Amino acid sequence: MTFYDEVGGQTTFQRIVDVFYREVSLDPVLKPMYPEEDLGPAADRLTMFLVQYWGGPTTYSERRGHPRLRMRHVPFRVDPDSRDRWLRCMRTALDEVELSPLHDATLWDYLERAAYAMVNTLPSAAASPGGRPTLDARSTSEDSTETA
Repeated sequence: MTFYDEVGGQTTFQRIVDVFYREVSLDPVLKPMYPEEDLGPAADRLTMFLVQYWGGPTTYSERRGHPRLRMRHVPFRVDPDSRDRWLRCMRTALDEVELSPLHDATLWDYLERAAYAMVNTLPSAAASPGGRPTLDARSTSEDSTETA
């Protein structure tokens, strides 16, 4: 039996995504990141992705190909604040669905790791006390020279 089956299949993932996008629609930072005015297409894509990832039908790959999550998020400014807002919306969704503690922890662990991996924009970092740039500042500077 897959995780998908254990948590209740399509119905459970649809509920998670519905609550998640209800919360996204209320967030002034996240809502503008979605290109469609109607969040329905984004909700459909997320549902298909989660269902497939957790052992359900492979509709996502059949319709959209390989997930390539990082590549698909490149056009959007995903910074630590938007990551944290995304996680808050997802936490609300998981809390409302009330999975078993083990299933909740398993899904949350994945969502948290995925959210951290999607960050593609770091805030400008000031020099460290020793006068050397911090890792964040070096990364930002290296990124800007790559695109020049």
